[in-house]
Amino acid sequence: MTNLLIVDDDEDFAGAARMMLQARGFEVAMEYDPARILPRLDQLLPDVLLLDVMFPENPMAGIELAHEVHQRYPQLPILILSAVNQAFPLGFQGDRIDPAALPVVDFLEKPVDFRLLCDKLDRLLHRPTIATEHSS
Repeated sequence: MTNLLIVDDDEDFAGAARMMLQARGFEVAMEYDPARILPRLDQLLPDVLLLDVMFPENPMAGIELAHEVHQRYPQLPILILSAVNQAFPLGFQGDRIDPAALPVVDFLEKPVDFRLLCDKLDRLLHRPTIATEHSS
C-alpha cells in the first residue's frame, strides 16, 4: 500500500484530503505541527509528503521544512499544497519550481482539485490512473 503523510495545520482540509485519498487506495497519515515532522519521518518514511507552506507560527515553515526534509531524505518526494499565492505574491506554480530553491516535485494551489491531486500522485508513484465518471 502507498503511504502518504499530510502536513497541514488546517484540520478540515487535511481530513477532507485524507478521505478522498483513502477512497483512491492510499494509506494516509496526518500531522498538524511542522515541528513534529522530522522525528516522525525518522520512525516511518512515507512514499510522498504532502506539505502546506504557511503555518500560524511561521508563514514560510513549509518551505523551511521542505529543505530540511530534502537534506535528510533526498529520495522522499514532496508535493506542496498551499494557498501561499493568495497570501503572498510569490507566483508559485508547479511547472516553474526551481528544485535548487525549493526541493519539491510539484505544487498545487488551494483550494485543491482532489482529482488533479490524485492524478499527480498516480503519475508520481507510477500507479495506474483511476478513471472517474467525471473524466472525459
